[in-house]
Amino acid sequence: MLHKGALCLHRGGERLLHRINNMKPFHCKMVLVKALLSRGHLKRLFEEAGVAVRMVGLWEPRNESPSGLGCCGWILVILSYLMFIITFPLSVWMCIKIVQEYERAVIFRLGRITSGKAKGPGIFFVLPCTDTFVKVDMRTISFDIPPQEILTKDSVTVCVDGVVFFRVHSAIASVANVTNADQATRLLAQTTLRNVLGTKNLSQILSDREEIAHNMQVTLDEATDDWGIKVERVEIKDVKLPLQMQRSMAAEAEATREARAKVIAAEGEMNASRALKEASLVIAESPSALQLRYLQTLTTIASEKNSTIVFPLPIDILQGFMSKGK
Repeated sequence: MLHKGALCLHRGGERLLHRINNMKPFHCKMVLVKALLSRGHLKRLFEEAGVAVRMVGLWEPRNESPSGLGCCGWILVILSYLMFIITFPLSVWMCIKIVQEYERAVIFRLGRITSGKAKGPGIFFVLPCTDTFVKVDMRTISFDIPPQEILTKDSVTVCVDGVVFFRVHSAIASVANVTNADQATRLLAQTTLRNVLGTKNLSQILSDREEIAHNMQVTLDEATDDWGIKVERVEIKDVKLPLQMQRSMAAEAEATREARAKVIAAEGEMNASRALKEASLVIAESPSALQLRYLQTLTTIASEKNSTIVFPLPIDILQGFMSKGK
């Protein structure tokens, strides 16, 4: 039987075993305690030392033996088989069970898991009095994280919700290691969302949703690995800000847009004034160009069908009339 913290060494194992054998008994006990309590941390330590390590899960199958069931247990099993034979073929309908393609069955015989893996899909056999089984759905399950009021790192209260997609990858671990894997994953997702977003600023929450979702997925996947749960995806659905904060952000955005519009208008006026200056220099070189400009203006006004036309007179003409009057 393999217990939690057992190590499968692929290379460098002889060197590691030699080092452990040379340790004092107290140090060996400390190594075993670390293996039992923190398998991820111990795995990283061994990998840094150049040893490839594969950690075995929290629950591993035990081979059923007469010493495991005990004398009374085997007597009950034999009586169950005799009852099955005596009541045959009626007992067949009670002993043969069927699970769907997406389901697995974990069989308990006198309170012990019978084999190293779950049964299914298809037909499997159970004893009528000594065996019980639990069906486990292996399909991907999605659930919504309820809206959580979170105080961000910059002291802003936001309401955030999300969605989590997970599936059971080990039916035996999901039954033997946790009371209700589904409910435990839901509760853990809520606390993880609060813990992750509590270390972020408001701007980071609004802009770095993908990074936050990835961090949540990694954290949930590591925490639920011993439960036989694989977290496939985590998404942040909505970030709700207080109404006062929304108004403040809207006013800030509006002021920024107005400032940008004024800068653009000022740049346009400056460019227009430069163009008018260049045009005035061209017209000053040729007085007839001003008359052509007057005619073009009259053509533009006439095309708009206006009843009143304002026609500018050259100052030179007026000066001629004034000199004659004198």
